[in-house]
Formats: sequence, C-alpha cells, structure tokens
Amino acid sequence: MEFGAITGYVDLAQILLYAFWLFFAGLIYYLIREGHREGYPMETDGPGQTVWAWPVPSQPKIYKTVHGDFTVPDSKGEPAYRAAKTHVSPGSPIDPDGDPMSAGVGAGAYAIRADVPDTLVDGHAKIVPLRVAKAYGVSANDPDPRGLPVIGGDGQPGGTVRDLWIDQAEMMFRYLEVETPVPGGTKRVLLPMPFAKVRRTQVEVNSIFGAQFAAVPGLKNPDQITFMEEELIVAYYGAGTQYAEPTRGDPWI
Repeated sequence: MEFGAITGYVDLAQILLYAFWLFFAGLIYYLIREGHREGYPMETDGPGQTVWAWPVPSQPKIYKTVHGDFTVPDSKGEPAYRAAKTHVSPGSPIDPDGDPMSAGVGAGAYAIRADVPDTLVDGHAKIVPLRVAKAYGVSANDPDPRGLPVIGGDGQPGGTVRDLWIDQAEMMFRYLEVETPVPGGTKRVLLPMPFAKVRRTQVEVNSIFGAQFAAVPGLKNPDQITFMEEELIVAYYGAGTQYAEPTRGDPWI
C-alpha cells in the first residue's frame, strides 16, 4: 500500500476530506439555525397561525449590550404594527388597523429599538438641541430656520421652528424643533431634516399636513432623543407620504 493508506480503499486524505464535509455541513446548519433567532416565528396566511422554519433554535440567546440585556427570539415581544388582512385568500395585502399614521404599516413601518439615547464616547447624548450644544451654530452662508413658519403639505401652517438638533458626532443637523399649536396651548415636536425643505422665508414639509404636526410622537426628555423615539418620529412622517390623506394610498393606475 502507498504512504498514508489505512486500508486498500481508505487513506488519510480521504478521511480528512470526509471530516471537512462533516464540519462544513455542521457549520451551515449552525449558521442557518442562528439566523432563525430573529424574524421568527413567521405569520402565515392562515387565521392566527405562526410557523418556525427548520431548524428551530434550540434555546433563546441573551445578548448583553451597553443598553441592557435582550433575548432573541423574544416570544413575549409585541408586534411593531397594527394591521388587518383585506381578504381571507392567501397573499392578500394588509391595511392599517386604526390610525394609519401610527399603525407602523407601509411607509410608516419601524423597528423596536432600545429606548435610550445614542451617546458619545464620553457618555453624553449625541443628538441634542443647540440650546444644549452651545458651541455649535448655523453657518452664515445658510438660512437660519429658527423663527420661520412651517408649512404642511396642504399649504397650511403647522408651527414655528424654535431650535435645531445637531448630531455632535457627524457634525450635521438631524431635526428641527417645531412649536405647534394644540388644544389649550402649544407643543414642541421634532421634524427630521430629510422631510424638510428650508427656504429663506419658510420651511416646507410635504409628507404631512399642517394640522397633523400636533400628533407627532413626543419626547420623554425635552433635551434628548432615544433610539425608539427616533423610530417613531421618522415613521410618523414616513406614514404621511402614504396616509396623510386617503388619496395618497390609492393606486395611480
């Protein structure tokens, strides 16, 4: 027999090849199983049915992060949307259940994130208003939107810009703080910069209407914003592109 042969039909190279195949198959199985920790169980088209894809994770995994521990899969987690099927047949679309602006469906979908603020390396909040980050300001080459009226997509006023919120790590403005009228007084809400068009005399917002600024999700702390609050606020303006008025959600053809 040749060098390395164990029998007349099996040698060391063949055993190593089979061992590699077994290892690689086990690796694929492990990665697929770990990938099923999030996004499962899945909802089916059947009434109230959920399914797990094979292979099912053997047990929940606890991730330890700076914002606390969280478990996946989390069977106790609440769904991040409120919607109902439009028909019983499989593949039917869903429509928002209740207020479409906050249902978490379509353009207003959002993810469940930690309800804590993003921070700098020194532990301070990263996104704060200029009244807190006094070292920053608006460039003299750009219009300062503070004091300008905010006009909604229907041409009606939604409020007045009172401050700007800056991302101190990225050195850019993330939000405009808008003072909007509500029954019995006023309320301050945030307007994401991508949804705003700042002009010399006014700030224009196409996604929502003037009266809808009063329902923008608020903040627990007036001087900082959490990951979850960012999700809800951006989702509200996103939902407006589809649900601010009924005709926006209708087909074009």
